[in-house]
Formats: sequence, structure tokens, C-alpha cells
Amino acid sequence: MKSLSDRQPAHSEENQSKHETVILTIQNLRKMEMPNKLNPASTKPVYQDVNLLIVVSVTLMEILGTMSVNPVLPGIAREFELSPQQIGWVTTAFVVPIAIGGIICGVLSDRFGRKTILVPSLFLFAIAGVACAFAPNFQILLALRFLQGVGAASLEALPLTLICDLYTGKQLTAAMGFNASAIGLSLAVYPLLGGGLASMGWRNAFALPLIAVLVGIWLWKSLRLPEQKHYENFNFWVYLRDVWSSIRRGRVIKLLFIVVALFVLLFGAYLTYIPTVADSLGASEIEIGILLASMAVFFALTSSQLGFLARSLSEQTLIKISFSIYTLALVITPAIDSIGLLFIPSILFGIAHGIVYPTTQALLAELAPNHNRAGFMAVAAIAIPLGQAIGPVLGGLAFSAWEMRGVFYAGAFLAIATLGSLRYLIPRTKKA
Repeated sequence: MKSLSDRQPAHSEENQSKHETVILTIQNLRKMEMPNKLNPASTKPVYQDVNLLIVVSVTLMEILGTMSVNPVLPGIAREFELSPQQIGWVTTAFVVPIAIGGIICGVLSDRFGRKTILVPSLFLFAIAGVACAFAPNFQILLALRFLQGVGAASLEALPLTLICDLYTGKQLTAAMGFNASAIGLSLAVYPLLGGGLASMGWRNAFALPLIAVLVGIWLWKSLRLPEQKHYENFNFWVYLRDVWSSIRRGRVIKLLFIVVALFVLLFGAYLTYIPTVADSLGASEIEIGILLASMAVFFALTSSQLGFLARSLSEQTLIKISFSIYTLALVITPAIDSIGLLFIPSILFGIAHGIVYPTTQALLAELAPNHNRAGFMAVAAIAIPLGQAIGPVLGGLAFSAWEMRGVFYAGAFLAIATLGSLRYLIPRTKKA
């Protein structure tokens, strides 16, 4: 019996080479009208496509599971008489199954189809989330949050895969930008919604996951995807081997390095230490919240315009611009001596992240093989929590060695190093 790799022509040496060089043709694709894969005759903006609106709605459900709950944590702690260490488990119980289950959901999605995995996931997310409102004790609350996280695992892993299923070329970049823009707005809106409901009792905030039921019904009835080829005689280990062979290619590893670097900067310098700087300047909790919200708003605004920027600028140029902006923001922060001026690096971080995050995701999507795309994107997504985990550690080491200034100067050094390496990480398009 022939192995899966023998049956799949996508894994020939010839096609491996095609995947290796696809990044070099992105600018050429940009010169053409590139309609979505489902409707080749369509030239309307991606944000008018119902399919993309459904995908973005799925993305927003996963974020809802954390950002709307954060404001209610003090109320939970008071009712169940929890310590600060214990209350953190409300978030941890939700996040752990997402981190573990993302790859599993990717595998199942490639095997059985996107809708088959997403619809039950949305329903589980909603049911377990609403059930949290009726938890009689802390232990049951944690168990329900874990179940909600199981439902959210596919909501984290599959939206980027769906975007890649639907679009290519400049529309892929625009769609990634629109999705990132929605994420940025949700980071500012969800805490307000959760906090507003929590003002009437913390249990009320857990009514919000009911929205996922409506999203699931909408997805099942209205989402239209190109025909997906499924594995025959599915072999899990062969599948993983194929995914790994796609991931360990040079261009993919280099792109993942960029993703890790940008999240090291975001979590190692900005999100961890900007609030501390603001506090030292006398900022209140509300002012710090507004400061962080400004970053999210400009992240959303910038990423929403990425499709326009991508028409005239290459991916390499866009990433160069973003890391240059990161460098500027990090260099000027230690010299700031007023709360108002702190909005400058915050806004700059939002602009830089709004450019580089969707751009790198679009490049990774272009390199994803058709037959195991979900598994590929799920594994590639590990670069994000890796950067989130490494960043605070490196920031802490820099703080121990050089105090607060050292954190931002060390971040600037990493940004400059990444900027200088881009010509090797993302080679220029070669002329025919």
C-alpha cells in the first residue's frame, strides 16, 4: 500500500520548490486583479464579503472568552474568597486547552472539514460559557472554563486558515488586515461590555457567550468555502510528518522568527512596562487603561488600511517600516516625563503592530500547503505564545541589569537587529 506522501503530488520535490518560491511572486500577484477563490469574477472589497464577516465573527468569539471576563475577576475573587494567585486560574483554565487543542483542531479540520469542527465548537463555547454564570463553587467554575476553552481551541486556530481558503494575493493581505483590525477594536470594546454587565453582578458577564450560538448558525447556513480535498485512508502520524516537513522549510522558519520577535517586543517591553512607567508618572488606573486602549485602537485603524498599503508596498517594505516604528517608540520612551507624551509610543506601537502582524500572517498563509493548511497554520501559530512567554522573561533580565531604561533600549536593539536581518529573512522579489 502506498504511503500518503506517495499519493499526494503536492509533496513532490517540484511542488516543494514551488512553495519555497511563492513568497517571491507576491508582488507580481499584486499587479493583477486577484478576486477571491470562491467567486473569480468578484472584484469587490473583501470587507463586503459575507464569508469574511463570518470568519471575523469567529475570531471575535475566542477573544470574548478572555477580554470580557477580565473585568469580573475581582467579583469572582470576592464571592469565592480567592487569593490573587487563585483567581489567575480562571484565565489559565480557559487558555490551556486552547494552546493544546489548536493543533488537534487543525488536524480534524483538514480531515473532516472546517464547518464540521467549528459549529460544534461554537456551541460548546456558548453552553459552557453561560453555564459559568451558575457555578456554585470555584472548582466547578474552573471545570466549565476549561470546557469553554476546549470549544475556543478551534476558534483560535481556524480563522486564519479560513481566510487562506478564501483569498489569495493582495486580497489575502487585505483580509488579514481586516481581521486584525477587528481584533484591535475588540481589545478595547470587550472589557467595557464585560465591565458594564459585571456592574450588575459578575455572573451577568457570562451571558455574552450566547452570541456564539448565533455565529454558529450563521456560519453553518451562510459560509461558502472552496471545495476542500480531504485525506483518504487518513494516517495521523503521516499527516504530522507532512505538516512538519512544511513548517521546517527555511522561509517558514525565518517568518516565524519575525513573529516571535514582534511579540517579544510587544509583551517584553510595551504591555509589561509601559503601565509601570505610567504609574511612576502618577497615572491613575483609568488613565493607564486609556493609554493601553489607544494602542489597540491604532492597531485596528492601521490594520484596516493594510489592503491599501499593500497595493504599492511590498511585504518586505511593510515589515521594515513596522520595525523602524518599533525602534523609534522604544528609543523615545525612556526620555518621556509626562503621562500625555506616553501616548506617542503607545500609538506608534499600535501602528507598527497593525502593519507587521497581518502582513506576516498573510505571508505564512501563502506558504501553507493546500492539503494540510489548518495543521500548518495551527503549528505556525505557536510562534505567538512563544513570543508572549519569552518577552517578559527577557524584559525582566534587562530590567535587572540596566533598570527601566535598559528594557526599552534592549527592545530597540532587538528591533534594529531584526530590521537589519530582513533582507535575509524575506528576500527581495527576483526579476524574471
